[in-house]
Amino acid sequence: MNFRKYLFCFVTLLISIHHQIKAQVIEGQFSYFGFLDNREYARSGRTSQTILGNRISPELGLKIDSSSRIRVGFNALYEFGSKKNKFFDRIQPVIYYQYQHKSTNFYMGSFPRVGLLDNYPRALLADTLNYYRPNIEGLLTKFETANLRETIWLDWTGRQTNTDRETFLFGFSGKYKLKPFFISHYAYMFHNAKAAVSFPGDYVEDNGAVLAELGLDLSHKGILDSLTLSVGGMMSIERNRLLSSSFNMPKGFISNVYLGYKKFSLQNTFYTGEGHQIINGDQFYTSKNYDRIDLGWTALKAKNLEGKFIFTYHFVDGVTDNQQAFLLRYNLFGNKKLK
Repeated sequence: MNFRKYLFCFVTLLISIHHQIKAQVIEGQFSYFGFLDNREYARSGRTSQTILGNRISPELGLKIDSSSRIRVGFNALYEFGSKKNKFFDRIQPVIYYQYQHKSTNFYMGSFPRVGLLDNYPRALLADTLNYYRPNIEGLLTKFETANLRETIWLDWTGRQTNTDRETFLFGFSGKYKLKPFFISHYAYMFHNAKAAVSFPGDYVEDNGAVLAELGLDLSHKGILDSLTLSVGGMMSIERNRLLSSSFNMPKGFISNVYLGYKKFSLQNTFYTGEGHQIINGDQFYTSKNYDRIDLGWTALKAKNLEGKFIFTYHFVDGVTDNQQAFLLRYNLFGNKKLK
């Protein structure tokens, strides 16, 4: 094929693309997440640590039509004091397709967790996932109306090779509101399979949990901006197939109280029952009795910006551990029509 034919094909392609995108919109987004989380857990014998760093996540994409968009970007972590001599400690790709129409929202690819799964109870999915695993890699479908929300998701966390295990999480959650009451549920299963080349003593592991609550929402009644109360049950599912073919299923009772007034908040979470070994959950739920109090103060609140202090007390095993955190989020959005 000579140069003229190449040129003709290229011009034809440009004309075709022009007709395809002339009514589309190019979109951009920049997100910043800074965090300081000091955990003093020595009294209860758990791991004490200070997590201090920040993330940036720029995205650029095309809104194809009123329902579909494609985004490409990255999510980069830098932990303060890092000795890796790198500009970023870890960079993860953000590449996804989103379909949004009426009450349905669908994602496929590697997309941010925030706003989609970060409302899971810490007992099931620990808050450290927001620091170190900010993306979901897989699929998520969300259906939401004024009184109903249901989410189904798959997070593929490990592709099988000769030496790497195949791992993934599958879950669903939802909330049904019949004001002032509501029913909520959260569930997921973590599957930890073998590598392609097996070795003696290797095993397949299944681990997950289910939590369901009945609650009362009295927000914006009286002087409080937010007031919710809930009680429910929690059960984890644990099985090591090398040791047993049956599941171990510890159970317990859980309650939550949340109060919010202007820039201040108070949350209390109480658990009693059998201890759990939830791989992706908060380490305090290995105990039979646990009470957590979070005192929050939103020190910064502006357009696209929020900075919040959280002071936490953990009452567990007859002792008190404590935690202090400051979380700062900034989001910038923009779009431009393509002509």
